Amino acid sequence: MKVGIEQIPYNWLEEVINLAAERIVIVDSQGIIKYINTAYCEFIGTTVEDAIGRHVNEVIENTRMHIVAKTGQAEMAAVQRINGSEMIANRFPLVVEGELVGALGTVMFRNPEEWRQYQSKIQSLVEELKYYKNRFEKESKYNFDDLIGSSPAFLASKRLAARISSSHSSVLLLGESGTGKELFAHAIHNGSSRSAFPFVPINCASIPEHLLESELFGYEDGAFTGAKKGGRKGQFQAAHHGTIFLDEIGDMPLSMQSKLLRVLQEKEVQRIGGQKSIPVDVRVIAATHRDLDKMVEEGTFRQDLYYRLNVIKIEIPPLKKRTEDIPFISESLLTKLGKRFHRQSTVLSADVIDRLQKHKWPGNIRELENVLERAINVLDGETIEIHHLPLYLRDLEVDHYIQPQQKPDIPVKPLKETLALVEKQAILHALEVTDGNKLEAAKLLEIGKTRFYEKCKLYGI
Repeated sequence: MKVGIEQIPYNWLEEVINLAAERIVIVDSQGIIKYINTAYCEFIGTTVEDAIGRHVNEVIENTRMHIVAKTGQAEMAAVQRINGSEMIANRFPLVVEGELVGALGTVMFRNPEEWRQYQSKIQSLVEELKYYKNRFEKESKYNFDDLIGSSPAFLASKRLAARISSSHSSVLLLGESGTGKELFAHAIHNGSSRSAFPFVPINCASIPEHLLESELFGYEDGAFTGAKKGGRKGQFQAAHHGTIFLDEIGDMPLSMQSKLLRVLQEKEVQRIGGQKSIPVDVRVIAATHRDLDKMVEEGTFRQDLYYRLNVIKIEIPPLKKRTEDIPFISESLLTKLGKRFHRQSTVLSADVIDRLQKHKWPGNIRELENVLERAINVLDGETIEIHHLPLYLRDLEVDHYIQPQQKPDIPVKPLKETLALVEKQAILHALEVTDGNKLEAAKLLEIGKTRFYEKCKLYGI
């Protein structure tokens, strides 16, 4: 049996129209109102009986319905002043069997306040969508081909990472700051069956302790003053079916360690202010430059959490132990920097390669990239020479290669004064390596940021 709109009772159709569009009016080709619903009549202060059969101009202030019925040109999101306020309307031509027979109009927003409320809701959703879209597109882009190096120690770490990438077990990445632990985490994620799902990185050292729990586990509506209406899911939920990367896990406060352990054991999270447990399927990759074994002994890192994270341990060698890789890493970094600075043909001179291979690299690959970026900025050709390097690398032979018998006579100073001078130089060097980033400099020197700031103030840095 053929079923069409004619089979639907009229009162049903009217209710459907009222549900589909709160305020609606239909005119014929002459501008005469053929239909108007109760909601529209209440809005403009009339009745259905009084409006139908009259010209739309007589009923609706500042209308253009009769114009659309003549021109056949739709008018979308048009501003129209009614009852002393601007409302927003849509007007559509009605074409039946190829003939323009009239027009249909709907009121989208009765006043600017309705529009602002709607815009506010949409804007927040758009921004949240953009945030997660950018985050997941940006954060999960490296694979094992991006891990450059052929030294035996590095290749062993890379092979182990590739072999265990298909597993669901937790991974602990160990290595000095700047060795590329996050790149390893990206590659492991992209080599796994979770690669189609989010990769969510969290730097445990950069998030204040009082915000870390809500960042990781989320919160319910009204959980605390300033909580977002409707609550917010945490990063563990955002990483569902994917991978969460907990960088600088050694800096996580003890109070948070116990809560993280529960999540790893139970595979569920509970938002702040919430009562229900939310299941999460997440693989955890953690990383640190700290000695976790020593921290466990000292009681600053939970032993049970350490065992939970340390299912698969991968140690990433520092750059000073793989200096043979420096030419290849530099080439890759120069390609990356060349795109940013439009310097596609930059190369290193033999002297520069030799100098780079003799440096101790306390900042590892991050420091090397900073050095090369600095060199490109002062480059006047296509070849990076010694004089393009930072001062501490240009003076390398003075610092590291003068033999004891060659050193000039230096007056003996009190030990306290000598130690203070060395300490100040070490801080200045670390700041130069990290381009002035004090948090990274403190990590290189393996001291807390509070102590680092105190030292800077003491030495007038």
